[in-house]
Amino acid sequence: MRNPKGESDRSPLRPVFDRRLKLEFHGSRITSDAGLLAYRELDDALGLTDLAAIVLTDNRTGKNGWHGVNGLLRQSIFGRLAGYEDVNDADRLGRDPAMRWIVGGKAVERGGASTSQMGRFETELLATNDNLAALADLSGVWIDRVHDRNPPKLIVLDMDSSVSPTHGDQEGTAYNGHFGCTCYHPLFVFNQFGDLERCSLRPGNVHSAHEWRDVLEPVVARYRDRLLRRYFRGDAAFALPGIYEFLEVEGFSYAIRLPANKVLQGYSAHLLKRPVGRPPRDVRRYYASFSYRAASWTKPRRVVAKVEWHPGELYPRVGFIVTNLSRPAGRVVAFYNQRGTAEQYIKEGKNAVRWTRLSCQKFRNNEVRLQLHALAYNLGNFMRTLALPDAVEQWSLTSLREKLIKIGAKIVRHGRYVTFQMAEVAIPRDLFADIMRRIDLLRLSIRIQSRPPFRVQSRPLWMRRNELIRVVHRRAPRP
Repeated sequence: MRNPKGESDRSPLRPVFDRRLKLEFHGSRITSDAGLLAYRELDDALGLTDLAAIVLTDNRTGKNGWHGVNGLLRQSIFGRLAGYEDVNDADRLGRDPAMRWIVGGKAVERGGASTSQMGRFETELLATNDNLAALADLSGVWIDRVHDRNPPKLIVLDMDSSVSPTHGDQEGTAYNGHFGCTCYHPLFVFNQFGDLERCSLRPGNVHSAHEWRDVLEPVVARYRDRLLRRYFRGDAAFALPGIYEFLEVEGFSYAIRLPANKVLQGYSAHLLKRPVGRPPRDVRRYYASFSYRAASWTKPRRVVAKVEWHPGELYPRVGFIVTNLSRPAGRVVAFYNQRGTAEQYIKEGKNAVRWTRLSCQKFRNNEVRLQLHALAYNLGNFMRTLALPDAVEQWSLTSLREKLIKIGAKIVRHGRYVTFQMAEVAIPRDLFADIMRRIDLLRLSIRIQSRPPFRVQSRPLWMRRNELIRVVHRRAPRP
């Protein structure tokens, strides 16, 4: 942004198709990301980024710093939420009026952090052992803050791995035969609301379930003392005896896909015969349930088999699920099939937040950036699940970025106020006002829950009656 205050000293651009038009660039007076202010309001209502000052350690020794840790973290998270996936755009974002108000503090007048400042923040301050561990835990702390407001009756954890392509000689990169590229191989745990409970960056050549305990155990520990039903789902990569035993000890019900073998196929042989008569025009599904014990298991476990006959296919599709659920076989399969939503969440993280953009040379720095992407994803998902009206509750994170975040606005300064004159195209004023109203209700509910209980039993009845009379008179409208 070469002219942040405008182009008064430069001639405007003139398109040829209509010479009546003039194009001017006003960097600090116009923004294209005014919708981020709604996300900042949600952040303030839940107190999310303010937790950074508590859990992150600021090891800077200078006394003239403009930005605190929470301000730098806001610029990092909100920038990724708006589609700026690394610090290359920090200089321009630092002058953007919406980003300056999001960062707060001295950034409102002086501007946000520069590219070099953001680079040092992400690769030095956050890359320490303590801060990296705190970042990995911060997503869970945010989710607990939301669940404390509205406790769920059950929790369903979905674990899955993904691919993050690498380029050049990045530390930890390796060729993965399954994905067919050089990459990192991150591991994710989601809940049924789409929140990213925890993630971990791993080298590209490790197994899908590598270091599963380091990712899953902290999440399970957070729900250990909560009174709710707990479930776990995973694909065949997580069909390990250690995972079964861990979940059984922790009181989790699970449904995990089991790789096929001759013994399992023998148990379901009676379902593998082609149905008598003409080939059906629709899909035919058959289920079986039996007890099975592999050589590496310490005890027998229930296995559910599903056989599908599809029109035009010579052989059936067979799948096996190991589970400790007691529900009928068809419902076990239906419960497991919902695991596909976790793959959709990963796809949204790739497209909307772009958490595959891990371009640092050091593996530790890329670990930090993956955690920052995870926080940006969770903030976006909180907006979708907590504050969106019914008319747009099905919007993806990509649609929210393109329609809600990317709202153009002109900034007008007054003596006491700063007005963002926002464009009304994809998001009309009534819809934006409804979102702000829902966020304000979240803030009110948190205040009510955090207020200490009001004890009236300790006062006499006549005193409570007089207090009630005073309250009624105070709320009564004046004639």
